Amino acid sequence: MRLWTIIGVADVARSIAWYQTLLGLQQTRPAHEEFGQVIAGDGTVLLCCHAWGAHEHPSLTSPHAAAPGNGLLLFFRLDGFDDALQRARRLAAALDEEPHRNPNTGTMEFSLRDPDGYFVTVSAAAAP
Repeated sequence: MRLWTIIGVADVARSIAWYQTLLGLQQTRPAHEEFGQVIAGDGTVLLCCHAWGAHEHPSLTSPHAAAPGNGLLLFFRLDGFDDALQRARRLAAALDEEPHRNPNTGTMEFSLRDPDGYFVTVSAAAAP
């Protein structure tokens, strides 16, 4: 069983490329203009990006119906934390949270906003 998290975005190709860059994944184009997937090297779907207003899904009609990301935290745990931090600094003018140790997980993490305003946290897969 797998969960596919789908977020509404203004530009599917831009969002897919942003997440692929942040996570250090191979750059691929989405299959469709209205929908794309961020896929790990092992084939696991990490995130789906869906164009606002496409296909008449009630919760994806418009970013104006609710603030993008309201009630949602995209939390990625990964190896290569330092490399991800360098990529994040190239993608964002500023981080929302600078690197720090999460007292609950014992791992380093930082947070930033994606191109659509979603709050994204990147955490080291294991404590150093």
